[in-house]
Amino acid sequence: MVFWEGYVSDEVMGTFAPIVVYWVYAGFYQVLPPLENYRLHTKKEEEEKNLVPLKAVVRGVLLQQLVQATVAQALFTLTSNVSSSGITVQPSVPMQIVQVVVAMLVMDTWQYFVHRYMHQNKFLYRHIHSQHHRLVVPYAIGALYNHPLEGLLLDTLGGAISFLVAGMTARTAVIFFCFAVIKTVDDHCGLWLPGNIFHLLFQNNTAYHDIHHQLQGTKFNYSQPFFPIWDKLLGTHMPYTLVKRPKGGFEARLKKE
Repeated sequence: MVFWEGYVSDEVMGTFAPIVVYWVYAGFYQVLPPLENYRLHTKKEEEEKNLVPLKAVVRGVLLQQLVQATVAQALFTLTSNVSSSGITVQPSVPMQIVQVVVAMLVMDTWQYFVHRYMHQNKFLYRHIHSQHHRLVVPYAIGALYNHPLEGLLLDTLGGAISFLVAGMTARTAVIFFCFAVIKTVDDHCGLWLPGNIFHLLFQNNTAYHDIHHQLQGTKFNYSQPFFPIWDKLLGTHMPYTLVKRPKGGFEARLKKE
């Protein structure tokens, strides 16, 4: 039993809940005060270094989410497994946990290799992936700011493959995709807040991804959004140290392994 049962279908929740969660969670970061004592880059750096205005970022994210919603609705419709009584049989909780972990690993694998190739192929980087790197200083609302083709290949298709390989139902997908969205937004928030559970549980976190957005780190730390497994296995892992800036905040500095 879930709180939305009887109001909307699992398929509708799976389609639209991640979008709502994105804007609520990213919006939370957007309305926070500058918090210069916890920023990985100063607010001034964000304003001077980023090459795209906020309005364009919002439009880009909405376009990507429109495509995602269309694909998600089609995917849920095609894979719906309703019994003769009109009820979808849900797996046990332990099985759902296994499915979510499998989906996390599949998504990480897909995104690592597609993301890395978009950096290594000069044409793809120049004409597609460089759009995301116009946000030299990442912030939460820009987490899904990509070229439409990249959004389709990296995020939408990656999510669909993760869903299919894990064999989850639409109800389990609600949990997985909402969690993936929150994690992705947090990785781009640009803040190192005390007690952030993602910083405590995941090596692949805000500072880890910030290294990738730095000029010296664009050929490292491709892994997203959960674990740094592929970076470590394939030699693209770049460790860092967090150094407190004299005027407040932190700086993620690269260091050699």
